[in-house]
Amino acid sequence: MQIPKVLLVNDDQASLYALESLLLDAADQHLYELISAGSGKEALRHVLRHEFAVILLDVSMPGMDGFETAEAIHSHPRSAGTPIIFITAHYADELNRLKAYQKGAADYLFTPVIPQILQAKVAVFVEIAAKNMQLRIKSDELARLNQDLRVQRLQDLERINAELEQEIKERKQAEQRAHELSTRDALTNLLNRRALIQQLEHAVATADRSGVGFALLFLDLDKFKPVNDTYGHEAGDELLRQVAARLTASVRVADIVARLGGDEFVVLIEGKSASANAARVGRKIEMACALPFDIGSNRLKTAASIGIALYPEDGANAQALMKNADTAMYHAKQHTSTPVQFFHEELNVREREREQWTLELRKALAAGQLELRYQPQVDLRSGDVVAAEALLYWRHPLRGLMQAAQFLPQVQERTLLDRIDAWVVAQSCAQVSLWQSLNRNVQGPPLCIWINLATPQLHADLPQALLPAMRKHGLPSGSIGIELNEKLLLGPTEPLAPLLTQLQGMGVHIALDDFGSARSSLAACKRWQLNALKIDRGFVHGIGNDEGGTDIVAAVVHLAKALSMRVIALSVETRQQLEVLQELGCHACQGELFYPPLPAAGLLEQTSDTPINSPSLLSNEE
Repeated sequence: MQIPKVLLVNDDQASLYALESLLLDAADQHLYELISAGSGKEALRHVLRHEFAVILLDVSMPGMDGFETAEAIHSHPRSAGTPIIFITAHYADELNRLKAYQKGAADYLFTPVIPQILQAKVAVFVEIAAKNMQLRIKSDELARLNQDLRVQRLQDLERINAELEQEIKERKQAEQRAHELSTRDALTNLLNRRALIQQLEHAVATADRSGVGFALLFLDLDKFKPVNDTYGHEAGDELLRQVAARLTASVRVADIVARLGGDEFVVLIEGKSASANAARVGRKIEMACALPFDIGSNRLKTAASIGIALYPEDGANAQALMKNADTAMYHAKQHTSTPVQFFHEELNVREREREQWTLELRKALAAGQLELRYQPQVDLRSGDVVAAEALLYWRHPLRGLMQAAQFLPQVQERTLLDRIDAWVVAQSCAQVSLWQSLNRNVQGPPLCIWINLATPQLHADLPQALLPAMRKHGLPSGSIGIELNEKLLLGPTEPLAPLLTQLQGMGVHIALDDFGSARSSLAACKRWQLNALKIDRGFVHGIGNDEGGTDIVAAVVHLAKALSMRVIALSVETRQQLEVLQELGCHACQGELFYPPLPAAGLLEQTSDTPINSPSLLSNEE
């Protein structure tokens, strides 16, 4: 009796023997015949002689690899529809997997293969082949039957075909369910331990290639056992399902959430700034799990202890990282006041410092401890004060007067930074309105106040905060300027372009702050059509040195003028710097040589009634 044939193709004899051993029992039962080949060419010779139910094909082979062999097999009319299952040892190589499916692969497995899955997949194709053989036999029999019986036989064949198609469909559905059961936790439908380990190994490989690490959060519920003991295991299961839902809602779509078993969960966070993102997500999860859970008629409360480990700092492989995240979690469980803990204590210290800064700054904003000081900008042709930069200070009750650079980098809470920006905008608009009213006789463009934003990125809601404040004080175009950090222009351009266009359409000037500090190019200035460029203080301080400092500033001034940008020099402190900048044609200067940052009253007092002239400074005469 003819039986289906299965072809094994692998250049490694040990791997070939291993595959044969997995399929030998079914072959001994004459369910199919096993044929082996040690190369792609040998496989093609077998395909020309035999018809196969399925071909198990190794990807990496010398000479003709698996992809080339598959293409040759499917190019022949007789074997064009033969199912091919690729087998490879290179885990999660997505490009090769895509290439395999483009070559007509029916499936793509990684070694070591799970015997039951391989046997099940082969059995499906073998059964299909056996059914096809039966169909061909029946077709031959029908051809020999009487003409009068042909219609009835054809109807029987159609019924058999329909039943066969339904059976194949049900088998495929069963195979899909089996796959989901092998990678998903049955209770929560999150990834299970086995699938998580695979994801972790893939994340390690990706991080090693890209140089960008990732974070692993290990989570354990507090007092979960009493819930099972008091309310029963059904209530415990429902609690786990609701916790899984809250975890999923607390992370990005790209993040991985898994259940290890019991009340232990893991979150995998990839991408840049893994440490900061992990702390933020950890706090979000901790707050979500602290809310009550409605289980039937009961309202239950629990809490989450979360340990965080970072790759590659806290472990060289997936197993070590899991162990260290678990260790950090137990440390968090022992310190209930800090339920989110990093594996390294210095990160915990840094995180606690950030939380303390955030708390104190929130109180400072409410208590009126923040203030703006204004450093005037002097036009180098006329000597007039034409603008001022608003600088944020904090009059700390213990630390004294602090500049923004001393505390803003410690704060990462977007809501608080947005509130500070709204306060700075309101104060600046009120100040420039008063300043302009006291200098009504000043000719030329309106006096302008330049604002530095607390948030590290421009956001689409900035115009909604800025426009009402400008309208409230009736500010003319050019009264407010926004200073952009160079690093902002190096990021994605899609959200930035319409926002800058909208701001400039509102009459807001845009300046590139501290040019040269982040190595941005003047091409970026041309692309965004910025109004002004502020030369970094390091370049200004280099004027007159033996390392070409003056030439660098000259080049910046010349190129900025070619782009129709106003050039402002920062931190001008000496007469020599001023004279060189005048000679180079710099438009304006700002620094201690002219004015220190002034309180609001000081700005109005120094510049009211008549514009400020500094002939002793601006004159080239001694």
